[in-house]
Amino acid sequence: MTTVLVAHGTRNPRGVAMIGDLAAAMSARLHEPVHAAFVDVLGPSPTEVLGRLAEHHAARDQPVAVVPAFLARGYHVRVDLPAHVAAAGHPAVATTPALGPAPELAAALAARLRAAGHRRGDAVVLAAAGSSDPTAVADVDEAAALLGTLIGTAVSVGFAAPPADGSAHPGVAEAVRAARAGGTRVAVASYLLAEGLFQQRLARAGADVVAAPLGLHPHVVALACRRVRAVRARVDSPA
Repeated sequence: MTTVLVAHGTRNPRGVAMIGDLAAAMSARLHEPVHAAFVDVLGPSPTEVLGRLAEHHAARDQPVAVVPAFLARGYHVRVDLPAHVAAAGHPAVATTPALGPAPELAAALAARLRAAGHRRGDAVVLAAAGSSDPTAVADVDEAAALLGTLIGTAVSVGFAAPPADGSAHPGVAEAVRAARAGGTRVAVASYLLAEGLFQQRLARAGADVVAAPLGLHPHVVALACRRVRAVRARVDSPA
């Protein structure tokens, strides 16, 4: 089986490199090729990568697992990516669920918080990219709940790019100010995959502690590989 890891895309070279490194880490663990693709900003697109695979006779009938490297089921996961898959014309594609929310990501978030200096008693804000999509917002809320259960405290949510109409969560700086109203320190858990503009916004939000993005945390790599293995199991044991 071949895997295509699909991310949003960024102009930040560190963010692009992180997706390539995640694909490489998955490939090493799965012992099979893992290609990176992007739905926005830069290429190659999922359509291009899947199209190239379909052009090779040796790979055309080989199942392909498409893994959305997204932390919630927003527009790109529910609309963009299926359109890319359909346009590619590859005959054997199975798309996995998005990476998040998931217990593995909650564990990685907790680990990143500890490494950044989070203390028991700190107010915690989960900082996500932002969306007005109700499904994506619900997924971020679930991620906050999973983290809160793990660290034993309620976790509020802030968006790096909140919807202009105020239909979802507030911006991270506003969420930090609200969390500080109780007089406690505030720690921000970065619900982002990689460095970039949004992580910079978290750093400027006024929190006492700002965790690093999830990046190549072992739990992230393990989760991405688990998504692929679940697809492989379905392909190997059809109903």
